[in-house]
Amino acid sequence: MGAGHGHQLHFHGHSPVHRMPAHLKLLSLLSFIVLVVATPREQYWAFVVYALLLAGVVAISGVPAGYLLRRMVVEVPFVVFAALMPFVATGPRVQVGPFTVSEAGLLAAWGLLAKGTLGVLASLTLGATTEPRDLLLGLERLRLPHQLVQIMGFMMRYLEVVTDELRRMRIARESRGFTATSVRAWPALGSTAGALFIRSYERGERIHLAMLSRGYNGRLPVTHQAAATPAQWAQAGILPALALATAVLAVAL
Repeated sequence: MGAGHGHQLHFHGHSPVHRMPAHLKLLSLLSFIVLVVATPREQYWAFVVYALLLAGVVAISGVPAGYLLRRMVVEVPFVVFAALMPFVATGPRVQVGPFTVSEAGLLAAWGLLAKGTLGVLASLTLGATTEPRDLLLGLERLRLPHQLVQIMGFMMRYLEVVTDELRRMRIARESRGFTATSVRAWPALGSTAGALFIRSYERGERIHLAMLSRGYNGRLPVTHQAAATPAQWAQAGILPALALATAVLAVAL
């Protein structure tokens, strides 16, 4: 358990985006998302510019577009919510095909979908070009509270372990003829969830005892990253600078 773990989201590569220090990528991502959210949703052209900027970063990174698009399924709840807004919002109604929808709801749905999609795609690009360990080091570099960094580190490290435990429990159920086809199966699924919690809790206690026996005192060893070069700072600032210019122009118009 002490070895480094990869992650299914990361795409191995050697592009300038991959080589950029993680804390610079985090700052660039945060700045970009804040500017996207602050842009008035009525300025449609601005979101087209943001999408082109993000597409340029993806192209430079060498991450296949299909690799990212398959993982954008995480946005499905936002898409469903955005699709419902024109029908449940109040205000003046407009005709869109066979439907009569709220004009304000339609605009709100567009804003949510555009900003959410850009934010999700930017975050997936960060995850695809940054190793989980480097991401944690970047958060430490940005002085995020050490306890939060530890929690995120343990979550990434043991999420696959817990998922594999759940897979084995599912196989054991199915080998005994269990199939969740109706509401009557809910008690068995609830028992599975409870058993998974107990097993995970006990595993966590064993891991904690193992860490204490190796000298753990509440803080993990800090691994210092090399300082970013001026060239890397300049590269990381290109996306936020262009996004800032777009946001300022969108607000001014």
